[in-house]
Amino acid sequence: MSRPEAEEGFNPKPGVAEELFADVRRILAPNPSPMTYRGTNTYLVGRRQLAVIDPGPQSDQHLEAILAAVQPGQSVSHILVTHSHLDHSPLAAALQARTGAPILAFGDAQAGRSPVMQSLARDGLAGGGEGLDHGFTCDQSLADGAQVIGDDWQLQVLHTPGHIGNHLCFATGDLLFSGDQVMGWASSLVSPPDGDLTDFMASCRRLQARSWAAMLPGHGAVIRDPQARLDWLVQHRSLREREILTALELAPADAAALAARIYTETPAPLLKAAERNVFAHLVDLTQRGEVRPIGALSALATFEKLG
Repeated sequence: MSRPEAEEGFNPKPGVAEELFADVRRILAPNPSPMTYRGTNTYLVGRRQLAVIDPGPQSDQHLEAILAAVQPGQSVSHILVTHSHLDHSPLAAALQARTGAPILAFGDAQAGRSPVMQSLARDGLAGGGEGLDHGFTCDQSLADGAQVIGDDWQLQVLHTPGHIGNHLCFATGDLLFSGDQVMGWASSLVSPPDGDLTDFMASCRRLQARSWAAMLPGHGAVIRDPQARLDWLVQHRSLREREILTALELAPADAAALAARIYTETPAPLLKAAERNVFAHLVDLTQRGEVRPIGALSALATFEKLG
């Protein structure tokens, strides 16, 4: 995928609080990787009582950077977590220990999983990609549509499963903190059993139904044309689906063989993630009755096209 032009110049210094909008600052965590781009974006919202969105990975350096950004007369009143991957949630506990602020999220690492993903997990399929924060807990579980209110800010909770079952976005007016549901630098990883493509596409369509001025993602630059980015995400997934179905018209195949055929320009370190993405499509297509596994549904199954 070609990186959007806005991402080419995105290279902020880790640990520095940058003002993006009124009462919204971003601090980049020092965890660059093929899965996290420059690193995880932590956001500070408010003027007096601050909401910290996505504290980030376990990092003493990043913890001190967040605390240093709390100015005289300010305090951290809420710690909000979009989802419990290892690059987003682990620092929440340490930040709470230093500030006393409650941790708010949808739920633990298994919360929000669809029935088919629960079944795959029971059969032994483990997550891939960024890795689950299995020890993550929150003080308050946030339901879809809830309002989180500070003394000078208000955030609406949107449950957007797909990248992972417990994924949340947070809206303030026409700004959306989009976590890993919508990013500018890459399409979101959907890796069963943590990720569910059927849910991911439904979450994209839900976000498409509203008008956003900008999205502040978990990784990468501010998304200034959210509708175009959402359209691209949906089209990108539709293209992958057509590629998979076209390949299966030739012969049954498993996710690994399909990924090798489709992701011909993907760097080797990302091929396993690509394979998981293909499997996510195969599960979705199975649910819709367009393909079926030969035998039990699993990441190693061979699939055939129906009809």
